[in-house]
Amino acid sequence: MKYIDIKAPSFPESVNEGTVVKWYKKPGEKISRDENIVEVETDKVLLEVVSPAEGIIKDIKIPAGKPCKSEQVLGIIVVEKEISSNKEISSNKEISSNKEISSNKEISSNKEISSNKEISSNKEISSNKEISSNKEISSNKEISSNKEVGEKRVPMNRLRETMANRIGKAQNAAMLTTYNEVDMSKIREIRSQYRELFKELHGTKLGLMGFFVKACTVALKQFTKVNAFIDVDAKEIIYHNYQDIGIAVSTKRGLVVPILRNTESMEIVDIEKLIMDFRQRGINGKLSIKEITGGTFTISNGGVFGSLFSTPIINPPQTAIMGMHKIQNRPVVLNGEIVIRPMMYLALSYDHRILDGKDAVQFLNLVKELLENPIRFILNI
Repeated sequence: MKYIDIKAPSFPESVNEGTVVKWYKKPGEKISRDENIVEVETDKVLLEVVSPAEGIIKDIKIPAGKPCKSEQVLGIIVVEKEISSNKEISSNKEISSNKEISSNKEISSNKEISSNKEISSNKEISSNKEISSNKEISSNKEISSNKEVGEKRVPMNRLRETMANRIGKAQNAAMLTTYNEVDMSKIREIRSQYRELFKELHGTKLGLMGFFVKACTVALKQFTKVNAFIDVDAKEIIYHNYQDIGIAVSTKRGLVVPILRNTESMEIVDIEKLIMDFRQRGINGKLSIKEITGGTFTISNGGVFGSLFSTPIINPPQTAIMGMHKIQNRPVVLNGEIVIRPMMYLALSYDHRILDGKDAVQFLNLVKELLENPIRFILNI
Protein backbone atom coordinates (compact mmCIF):
# COMPACT_ATOMS: atom_id res chain seq x y z
CA MET A 1 0.00 0.00 0.00
CA LYS A 2 1.04 3.59 -0.56
CA TYR A 3 1.01 5.84 2.49
CA ILE A 4 1.42 9.62 2.72
CA ASP A 5 2.38 11.49 5.89
CA ILE A 6 0.34 14.35 7.28
CA LYS A 7 2.96 16.75 8.64
CA ALA A 8 2.82 19.75 10.96
CA PRO A 9 3.59 23.14 9.37
CA SER A 10 7.16 24.41 9.27
CA PHE A 11 7.57 26.68 12.31
CA PRO A 12 9.95 29.66 12.34
CA GLU A 13 12.99 29.59 14.60
CA SER A 14 11.21 31.64 17.25
CA VAL A 15 8.53 28.92 17.67
CA ASN A 16 9.69 25.76 19.46
CA GLU A 17 6.54 23.66 19.18
CA GLY A 18 2.80 23.72 18.61
CA THR A 19 -0.28 21.92 19.87
CA VAL A 20 -2.71 19.82 17.83
CA VAL A 21 -6.04 21.51 18.50
CA LYS A 22 -8.55 19.66 16.33
CA TRP A 23 -8.81 16.82 13.82
CA TYR A 24 -11.53 17.25 11.20
CA LYS A 25 -11.46 13.56 10.28
CA LYS A 26 -11.27 10.24 12.14
CA PRO A 27 -9.37 7.07 11.15
CA GLY A 28 -11.28 5.29 8.41
CA GLU A 29 -12.91 8.44 7.04
CA LYS A 30 -12.37 9.66 3.50
CA ILE A 31 -10.46 12.88 2.82
CA SER A 32 -10.13 14.96 -0.36
CA ARG A 33 -6.95 16.62 -1.54
CA ASP A 34 -6.45 20.14 -0.07
CA GLU A 35 -9.31 19.59 2.40
CA ASN A 36 -8.73 20.92 5.92
CA ILE A 37 -7.66 17.99 8.03
CA VAL A 38 -6.12 19.25 11.27
CA GLU A 39 -5.55 22.49 13.21
CA VAL A 40 -2.22 23.25 14.90
CA GLU A 41 -1.86 26.12 17.36
CA THR A 42 1.44 27.84 18.11
CA ASP A 43 2.08 30.56 20.65
CA LYS A 44 1.44 33.09 17.88
CA VAL A 45 -1.23 31.82 15.50
CA LEU A 46 -3.67 29.02 14.61
CA LEU A 47 -2.61 27.06 11.50
CA GLU A 48 -4.72 24.79 9.33
CA VAL A 49 -3.11 21.77 7.67
CA VAL A 50 -4.69 20.53 4.42
CA SER A 51 -4.62 16.97 3.11
CA PRO A 52 -1.70 16.34 0.74
CA ALA A 53 -3.69 13.70 -1.20
CA GLU A 54 -7.10 12.08 -1.68
CA GLY A 55 -7.54 8.97 0.39
CA ILE A 56 -8.56 7.56 3.75
CA ILE A 57 -7.20 8.44 7.17
CA LYS A 58 -5.26 5.39 8.30
CA ASP A 59 -3.83 6.59 11.58
CA ILE A 60 -3.58 9.64 13.83
CA LYS A 61 -0.14 9.79 15.39
CA ILE A 62 -0.66 12.90 17.54
CA PRO A 63 -4.18 13.38 18.91
CA ALA A 64 -5.83 16.68 19.79
CA GLY A 65 -4.37 18.33 22.86
CA LYS A 66 -0.87 16.91 22.39
CA PRO A 67 2.26 18.91 21.43
CA CYS A 68 4.04 18.61 18.09
CA LYS A 69 7.31 19.79 16.59
CA SER A 70 7.91 21.57 13.29
CA GLU A 71 7.15 19.26 10.32
CA GLN A 72 6.47 16.32 12.66
CA VAL A 73 4.26 13.52 11.29
CA LEU A 74 0.75 13.99 12.71
CA GLY A 75 -1.02 11.18 10.89
CA ILE A 76 -1.03 8.88 7.84
CA ILE A 77 -3.23 8.71 4.74
CA VAL A 78 -3.82 5.72 2.49
CA VAL A 79 -4.03 7.13 -1.03
CA GLU A 80 -7.25 6.75 -3.00
CA LYS A 81 -5.94 4.15 -5.50
CA GLU A 82 -5.20 1.69 -2.72
CA ILE A 83 -8.66 1.84 -1.18
CA SER A 84 -10.16 -0.84 -3.43
CA SER A 85 -8.52 -3.54 -1.32
CA ASN A 86 -10.56 -2.33 1.63
CA LYS A 87 -13.78 -3.27 -0.17
CA GLU A 88 -12.86 -6.97 0.07
CA ILE A 89 -12.39 -6.59 3.77
CA SER A 90 -15.83 -4.99 4.13
CA SER A 91 -17.48 -7.86 2.18
CA ASN A 92 -15.87 -10.37 4.54
CA LYS A 93 -17.28 -8.40 7.44
CA GLU A 94 -20.78 -8.73 5.96
CA ILE A 95 -20.43 -12.53 5.78
CA SER A 96 -19.22 -12.75 9.36
CA SER A 97 -22.01 -10.42 10.52
CA ASN A 98 -24.64 -12.75 8.98
CA LYS A 99 -23.19 -15.63 10.98
CA GLU A 100 -23.37 -13.55 14.11
CA ILE A 101 -27.03 -12.74 13.47
CA SER A 102 -28.01 -16.43 13.26
CA SER A 103 -26.03 -17.30 16.37
CA ASN A 104 -27.61 -14.37 18.20
CA LYS A 105 -31.07 -15.77 17.46
CA GLU A 106 -30.16 -19.08 19.12
CA ILE A 107 -28.79 -17.27 22.15
CA SER A 108 -31.92 -15.13 22.48
CA SER A 109 -34.20 -18.19 22.50
CA ASN A 110 -32.15 -19.74 25.29
CA LYS A 111 -32.35 -16.49 27.22
CA GLU A 112 -36.17 -16.57 27.06
CA ILE A 113 -36.23 -19.98 28.79
CA SER A 114 -33.88 -18.93 31.54
CA SER A 115 -35.57 -15.59 32.08
CA ASN A 116 -38.81 -17.23 33.36
CA LYS A 117 -36.90 -19.05 36.14
CA GLU A 118 -35.14 -15.73 37.14
CA ILE A 119 -38.21 -13.52 37.56
CA SER A 120 -38.64 -14.21 41.25
CA SER A 121 -34.98 -13.58 42.02
CA ASN A 122 -35.12 -10.33 40.09
CA LYS A 123 -37.91 -9.11 42.38
CA GLU A 124 -35.67 -9.57 45.40
CA ILE A 125 -32.82 -7.76 43.64
CA SER A 126 -35.06 -4.85 42.66
CA SER A 127 -36.18 -4.35 46.27
CA ASN A 128 -32.58 -4.25 47.36
CA LYS A 129 -31.81 -1.76 44.59
CA GLU A 130 -34.58 0.52 45.86
CA ILE A 131 -32.99 0.63 49.30
CA SER A 132 -29.52 1.30 47.96
CA SER A 133 -30.78 3.83 45.41
CA ASN A 134 -32.34 5.92 48.18
CA LYS A 135 -28.95 6.09 49.87
CA GLU A 136 -27.32 7.05 46.58
CA ILE A 137 -29.85 9.84 46.01
CA SER A 138 -29.10 11.43 49.36
CA SER A 139 -25.35 11.13 48.83
CA ASN A 140 -25.65 12.58 45.31
CA LYS A 141 -27.42 15.61 46.71
CA GLU A 142 -24.49 16.21 49.01
CA ILE A 143 -22.04 15.91 46.08
CA SER A 144 -24.04 18.31 43.88
CA SER A 145 -24.18 20.89 46.65
CA ASN A 146 -20.41 20.66 46.97
CA LYS A 147 -20.00 21.13 43.20
CA GLU A 148 -21.91 24.40 43.33
CA VAL A 149 -19.15 25.90 45.46
CA GLY A 150 -16.37 24.03 43.65
CA GLU A 151 -14.02 25.04 40.87
CA LYS A 152 -13.34 24.33 37.22
CA ARG A 153 -9.87 23.86 35.75
CA VAL A 154 -9.32 24.59 32.07
CA PRO A 155 -5.82 24.39 30.51
CA MET A 156 -4.61 27.57 28.81
CA ASN A 157 -4.24 27.49 25.05
CA ARG A 158 -0.81 28.37 23.65
CA LEU A 159 -1.78 31.93 22.76
CA ARG A 160 -3.02 32.66 26.28
CA GLU A 161 0.05 30.94 27.78
CA THR A 162 2.37 33.07 25.63
CA MET A 163 0.49 36.23 26.59
CA ALA A 164 0.92 35.34 30.26
CA ASN A 165 4.65 34.75 29.77
CA ARG A 166 5.13 37.97 27.81
CA ILE A 167 3.23 39.99 30.39
CA GLY A 168 5.50 38.45 33.02
CA LYS A 169 8.54 39.57 31.02
CA ALA A 170 7.07 43.06 30.70
CA GLN A 171 6.98 43.29 34.48
CA ASN A 172 10.76 42.92 34.47
CA ALA A 173 11.00 46.26 32.68
CA ALA A 174 10.92 49.56 34.57
CA MET A 175 7.48 50.35 33.17
CA LEU A 176 5.90 53.77 33.65
CA THR A 177 2.81 55.30 32.04
CA THR A 178 2.15 58.90 31.03
CA TYR A 179 -1.29 60.23 30.06
CA ASN A 180 -2.80 62.97 27.95
CA GLU A 181 -6.11 63.80 26.31
CA VAL A 182 -6.96 64.66 22.72
CA ASP A 183 -9.67 66.85 21.29
CA MET A 184 -11.07 64.69 18.45
CA SER A 185 -13.19 67.48 16.91
CA LYS A 186 -11.24 67.89 13.66
CA ILE A 187 -10.88 64.17 12.99
CA ARG A 188 -14.58 63.73 13.70
CA GLU A 189 -15.37 66.51 11.21
CA ILE A 190 -13.18 64.91 8.52
CA ARG A 191 -14.82 61.54 9.01
CA SER A 192 -18.31 63.03 8.98
CA GLN A 193 -17.64 65.05 5.82
CA TYR A 194 -15.79 62.42 3.77
CA ARG A 195 -17.01 59.09 5.15
CA GLU A 196 -19.37 58.26 2.28
CA LEU A 197 -17.01 59.47 -0.47
CA PHE A 198 -14.09 57.58 1.08
CA LYS A 199 -16.07 54.33 1.13
CA GLU A 200 -17.34 54.89 -2.42
CA LEU A 201 -13.83 55.47 -3.81
CA HIS A 202 -11.86 52.94 -1.74
CA GLY A 203 -14.38 50.29 -0.74
CA THR A 204 -13.63 50.53 2.98
CA LYS A 205 -14.78 52.72 5.82
CA LEU A 206 -12.80 55.66 7.15
CA GLY A 207 -11.96 54.64 10.70
CA LEU A 208 -9.90 56.20 13.47
CA MET A 209 -6.88 53.91 13.38
CA GLY A 210 -5.47 55.30 10.13
CA PHE A 211 -5.13 58.74 11.74
CA PHE A 212 -3.50 57.33 14.87
CA VAL A 213 -1.04 55.16 12.94
CA LYS A 214 0.10 58.11 10.81
CA ALA A 215 0.41 60.41 13.83
CA CYS A 216 2.47 57.81 15.71
CA THR A 217 4.65 57.20 12.65
CA VAL A 218 5.60 60.89 12.49
CA ALA A 219 6.31 60.96 16.23
CA LEU A 220 8.39 57.74 16.07
CA LYS A 221 10.64 59.33 13.44
CA GLN A 222 11.32 62.26 15.73
CA PHE A 223 11.68 60.31 18.98
CA THR A 224 13.80 57.39 17.80
CA LYS A 225 14.23 55.78 21.23
CA VAL A 226 10.48 55.07 21.36
CA ASN A 227 11.02 53.00 18.20
CA ALA A 228 14.09 51.20 19.56
CA PHE A 229 14.79 47.99 21.50
CA ILE A 230 17.15 47.36 24.36
CA ASP A 231 19.38 44.26 24.18
CA VAL A 232 20.21 43.61 27.83
CA ASP A 233 22.70 40.80 27.17
CA ALA A 234 24.68 42.82 24.63
CA LYS A 235 24.19 46.05 26.58
CA GLU A 236 23.10 47.76 23.37
CA ILE A 237 20.19 49.85 22.13
CA ILE A 238 18.91 48.72 18.73
CA TYR A 239 17.53 51.61 16.67
CA HIS A 240 15.25 51.08 13.66
CA ASN A 241 15.09 53.28 10.58
CA TYR A 242 11.60 51.99 9.78
CA GLN A 243 8.25 51.97 11.59
CA ASP A 244 6.47 48.63 11.96
CA ILE A 245 3.39 49.27 14.09
CA GLY A 246 1.44 46.43 15.70
CA ILE A 247 -2.35 46.78 16.04
CA ALA A 248 -3.88 44.77 18.89
CA VAL A 249 -6.86 42.69 17.68
CA SER A 250 -9.15 40.81 20.07
CA THR A 251 -10.22 37.28 19.03
CA LYS A 252 -12.00 34.38 20.75
CA ARG A 253 -8.61 32.76 21.36
CA GLY A 254 -7.11 35.90 22.86
CA LEU A 255 -5.23 39.00 21.80
CA VAL A 256 -3.14 38.95 18.61
CA VAL A 257 -1.04 41.81 17.26
CA PRO A 258 -0.67 41.83 13.44
CA ILE A 259 2.00 44.18 12.13
CA LEU A 260 1.63 47.08 9.69
CA ARG A 261 5.01 47.09 7.93
CA ASN A 262 6.75 50.33 6.94
CA THR A 263 3.92 52.64 7.95
CA GLU A 264 6.05 55.62 6.89
CA SER A 265 5.28 54.68 3.28
CA MET A 266 1.57 53.85 3.79
CA GLU A 267 -1.44 56.09 3.13
CA ILE A 268 -4.46 56.18 5.44
CA VAL A 269 -6.53 54.19 2.94
CA ASP A 270 -3.85 51.44 2.85
CA ILE A 271 -3.83 51.30 6.64
CA GLU A 272 -7.63 51.07 6.92
CA LYS A 273 -7.88 48.30 4.33
CA LEU A 274 -5.12 46.24 5.90
CA ILE A 275 -6.51 46.63 9.41
CA MET A 276 -9.94 45.42 8.27
CA ASP A 277 -8.28 42.44 6.62
CA PHE A 278 -6.22 41.70 9.75
CA ARG A 279 -9.26 41.95 11.99
CA GLN A 280 -11.35 39.55 9.91
CA ARG A 281 -8.60 36.98 9.47
CA GLY A 282 -7.62 37.32 13.12
CA ILE A 283 -11.16 36.43 14.19
CA ASN A 284 -11.13 33.43 11.82
CA GLY A 285 -7.64 32.33 12.92
CA LYS A 286 -6.20 32.86 9.42
CA LEU A 287 -3.26 35.15 10.22
CA SER A 288 0.17 33.80 9.34
CA ILE A 289 3.08 33.68 11.78
CA LYS A 290 4.99 36.24 9.71
CA GLU A 291 2.12 38.73 9.94
CA ILE A 292 2.13 38.77 13.76
CA THR A 293 5.88 38.56 14.33
CA GLY A 294 8.06 41.59 15.00
CA GLY A 295 6.91 45.18 15.28
CA THR A 296 8.67 48.21 16.74
CA PHE A 297 5.69 49.89 18.44
CA THR A 298 2.13 48.87 19.38
CA ILE A 299 -1.26 50.65 19.47
CA SER A 300 -4.09 49.16 21.53
CA ASN A 301 -7.67 50.43 21.25
CA GLY A 302 -9.62 49.68 24.40
CA GLY A 303 -12.18 52.29 23.39
CA VAL A 304 -13.98 49.82 21.12
CA PHE A 305 -14.98 47.94 24.30
CA GLY A 306 -15.98 51.12 26.14
CA SER A 307 -12.77 51.65 28.13
CA LEU A 308 -12.39 55.27 29.24
CA PHE A 309 -8.99 54.98 30.90
CA SER A 310 -6.39 52.20 31.24
CA THR A 311 -2.69 51.39 31.54
CA PRO A 312 -1.51 49.26 28.58
CA ILE A 313 1.29 46.74 29.12
CA ILE A 314 4.42 46.85 26.94
CA ASN A 315 4.80 44.16 24.28
CA PRO A 316 8.41 42.94 24.84
CA PRO A 317 10.98 43.63 23.54
CA GLN A 318 9.36 46.87 22.37
CA THR A 319 9.99 50.03 24.34
CA ALA A 320 6.48 51.50 24.35
CA ILE A 321 2.79 50.95 23.68
CA MET A 322 0.05 53.55 23.25
CA GLY A 323 -3.50 52.98 24.42
CA MET A 324 -6.53 54.62 22.78
CA HIS A 325 -9.81 54.94 24.64
CA LYS A 326 -13.47 55.82 24.29
CA ILE A 327 -14.38 59.23 22.81
CA GLN A 328 -16.60 61.06 25.26
CA ASN A 329 -18.10 64.55 25.20
CA ARG A 330 -16.64 66.47 28.13
CA PRO A 331 -16.48 70.12 29.26
CA VAL A 332 -13.09 71.68 28.59
CA VAL A 333 -11.71 75.20 28.84
CA LEU A 334 -10.93 76.70 25.42
CA ASN A 335 -9.88 80.35 25.04
CA GLY A 336 -11.11 81.08 28.55
CA GLU A 337 -14.54 79.54 27.98
CA ILE A 338 -16.07 76.23 28.99
CA VAL A 339 -17.10 74.27 25.88
CA ILE A 340 -18.12 70.70 25.12
CA ARG A 341 -15.64 68.72 23.05
CA PRO A 342 -15.28 65.04 22.00
CA MET A 343 -12.29 64.02 24.11
CA MET A 344 -10.17 60.87 24.25
CA TYR A 345 -7.65 59.88 26.91
CA LEU A 346 -4.33 58.56 25.61
CA ALA A 347 -1.90 56.44 27.63
CA LEU A 348 1.73 55.71 26.78
CA SER A 349 3.42 52.94 28.75
CA TYR A 350 7.18 52.88 28.28
CA ASP A 351 10.36 51.15 29.48
CA HIS A 352 12.18 53.64 31.69
CA ARG A 353 15.47 51.76 31.21
CA ILE A 354 15.74 53.17 27.70
CA LEU A 355 13.26 56.04 27.60
CA ASP A 356 13.37 59.02 29.93
CA GLY A 357 10.16 60.61 31.15
CA LYS A 358 10.86 63.79 29.20
CA ASP A 359 11.04 61.93 25.87
CA ALA A 360 7.94 59.87 26.64
CA VAL A 361 5.89 62.94 27.57
CA GLN A 362 7.07 64.90 24.53
CA PHE A 363 6.32 61.95 22.24
CA LEU A 364 2.74 61.76 23.51
CA ASN A 365 2.39 65.56 23.30
CA LEU A 366 3.40 65.45 19.64
CA VAL A 367 0.89 62.67 18.92
CA LYS A 368 -1.78 64.84 20.58
CA GLU A 369 -0.84 67.88 18.49
CA LEU A 370 -0.90 65.88 15.26
CA LEU A 371 -4.30 64.34 16.00
CA GLU A 372 -5.77 67.74 16.85
CA ASN A 373 -4.31 69.12 13.60
CA PRO A 374 -4.36 66.13 11.21
CA ILE A 375 -3.67 68.34 8.19
CA ARG A 376 -0.03 68.29 9.32
CA PHE A 377 0.57 64.60 8.61
CA ILE A 378 -1.85 64.56 5.69
CA LEU A 379 0.29 67.26 4.02
CA ASN A 380 3.51 65.97 5.61
CA ILE A 381 4.31 69.26 7.35
